[in-house]
Amino acid sequence: MKRASETFVIVQGTSLLKVAAALFLFMLLIFSISGLLTSLKPQYRLTSTSVNQAATNVNGELLYQLMGWENHHFLTVKPDAASPNLTNLVFKLASNINLDDPRSLLGRELPGFFQFDGQILVAGEGTNYTNMPMESAPPIEIMKAEREASLQNLEDLEQPLEGKKPAVPGQTTGKRKVVYLYFTHNRESYLPYLKGVTNPNLAQHSKINVMNIGDHLKTSLEDRGIGTFVDKTDIQENLNKKKWDYTQSYQESGLVVREAMASNRDLHYFIDIHRDSQRKGKTTTTLNGKAYAKLAFIIGGRNPNHEKNEKLARELHKRLEAKYKGLSRGVFVKPAGTGNAVYNQNLSENAILIEFGGVDNTFEELNRSADALAEVFSEFYWQAEKVNSDTDQSTNKQ
Repeated sequence: MKRASETFVIVQGTSLLKVAAALFLFMLLIFSISGLLTSLKPQYRLTSTSVNQAATNVNGELLYQLMGWENHHFLTVKPDAASPNLTNLVFKLASNINLDDPRSLLGRELPGFFQFDGQILVAGEGTNYTNMPMESAPPIEIMKAEREASLQNLEDLEQPLEGKKPAVPGQTTGKRKVVYLYFTHNRESYLPYLKGVTNPNLAQHSKINVMNIGDHLKTSLEDRGIGTFVDKTDIQENLNKKKWDYTQSYQESGLVVREAMASNRDLHYFIDIHRDSQRKGKTTTTLNGKAYAKLAFIIGGRNPNHEKNEKLARELHKRLEAKYKGLSRGVFVKPAGTGNAVYNQNLSENAILIEFGGVDNTFEELNRSADALAEVFSEFYWQAEKVNSDTDQSTNKQ
């Protein structure tokens, strides 16, 4: 009689321990990497524009249809619901090309075209994708202030604007500073004041720059009872000292803003003042026979709370349109892949970035725009304060 063959597998205990240890270390590594990525600040997290755009299209209607395909009872509740175009969505996700937006194709073929990848949330008069706000980094020697242009036309800074000064405010924040003005690209300047300079990329100066706008805006806001603090930290000088790159400007200004917030709890609104690189035809308008530098509101799309910042920008744009139609270029969102795209707006729901004019504007034009902004902002601020006060009183009565 033949005996059935038997097979024995011998497993050593040390081998099992090694496998278990390797598995444990692998899982520990995965969890550690996942924890690290999710704990990073928004500006340092890995992002994918393609996935972000695809996720934007996954709305409630699409989810409803997908569920209806599995459970037809859902479709009987809303039989007239439009079927989603999955072909376009899948093609967009696979190729990162939106057939309804030629920029998604051209942006990969034309150098520098990515700067037009921003989204227009609210378009001002004459605003379209051909004249969106545009930023350009200055040459290294300019950033380090190794050479600066001679100045001219400085008398413009000393001449008071014509116009009626606001009356003594009926209400005031007193000693409280509630608005914080700062300048991430603090050396952005204007060509009319730089002798012999015609290249927009060279419109940089350590003394005459966007910080001068902050001084005028502060005065105009305080004339209307709103305490304002202007932070003139030389961000570019700090970058030079730390040997940081220009792209780290917002990282440096973020440190300055955080310090200000920690030292003054009254600060409630944070405005980062910049200057656009577009030319005068796109950044200037005429109202009642006087030239104004146009304003553009920029929102960082990578900021997870950007909707709250958008709300403030939309409100200011709407008020400018009502009183100074054409002064605001609109509200723009810069998504991931188009620069910093956070702009320190993750620090407060009342943080915005404003482009004041372009490289060709004069301070006469810029200061008029600052006065207009101060006027509508003060109306918005005091109205919001009244609403908050009424709400508090109602709560206390209850």
